[in-house]
Amino acid sequence: MRGIWPILFACFDADDRLDREAMRRQVHAALAWGAPGIAVLGVATEVGKLSVDERRSVIRWAAEDIAGRAPLAVTIAGETVAAQRELADYAVSQGAAFLILQPPPAAARGELDAAGCERFFAEVMRGQPVPVGIQNAPEYLGFGLSPEAIVRLAEQRPEFRILKGEASSVIIERTIAAVGGRLQVLNGRGGLELLENLEAGCSGMIVAPDNADHQHAIHSALAEGRPDEARQRYERLLPAIVFAMQSLDTLICYGKRIAAWRMGFEVLHDRAPALLPTEFGLRMAREHAQRLGPLPVPAGMPEAAPAARPAHDPSGARRAN
Repeated sequence: MRGIWPILFACFDADDRLDREAMRRQVHAALAWGAPGIAVLGVATEVGKLSVDERRSVIRWAAEDIAGRAPLAVTIAGETVAAQRELADYAVSQGAAFLILQPPPAAARGELDAAGCERFFAEVMRGQPVPVGIQNAPEYLGFGLSPEAIVRLAEQRPEFRILKGEASSVIIERTIAAVGGRLQVLNGRGGLELLENLEAGCSGMIVAPDNADHQHAIHSALAEGRPDEARQRYERLLPAIVFAMQSLDTLICYGKRIAAWRMGFEVLHDRAPALLPTEFGLRMAREHAQRLGPLPVPAGMPEAAPAARPAHDPSGARRAN
């Protein structure tokens, strides 16, 4: 897993069902700008709001739409070892090339200590036929392993090859030094500190698709020996990243809309519980979408219209119940 991997947003129709066409459009747009791979079912995909059947649908649809043109990484969430292994088996059966495990919710609730979480991860990883990672994101998931625990797990399980962090570049650099080349380390956080994370040794980033194409161009400029261009591009992009990454709720509310407008469709519904947009927030998001520009779309799909207003009236509501 190298480079900038977009992780799909979960999009819902007016009846609160997953929007098949919106999910397809995200994959096609990512492939069109040259994404090295595509990820699904992380926090940006609102995995905690999805049923097991919906998670399977997201995996199946992504695999169908990618059609072997890029590798698929699937985040695996679940309360028990059996639940995570069952979803992992399904993901692999659909062609997933990488699995990324989330800690069980019991860890965030304080019902499972670090040693218990290590054992949990080890049991889910055991015998998996594809490289496995963990998402170490205490800020978003409420629990994370220490660098020492990560090293122990890597020494115990040969399947463990990837670490998806969600932390500052300073913490990530220390983690990379601690794992000593045992793992590929990727960060996220929407691309905050993108240049610093790459300098710290990250092999790439997993970020939402609202501006992943611009981050891909920055990564390419660095890889091709054009650091000044990379920094100039990042300085222009940073306001959009900061706007969307005020919180996970903000990313899902406004980042999703920025991505949708750039791809030529509307966000029809926010699945509760959710932060709902304000008129001011929508105006700011539209301006960012316009500055970022339309994303490429395959032939036969209408071009993006990033300045379009949403069809519904948010009425100033702050959060769906």
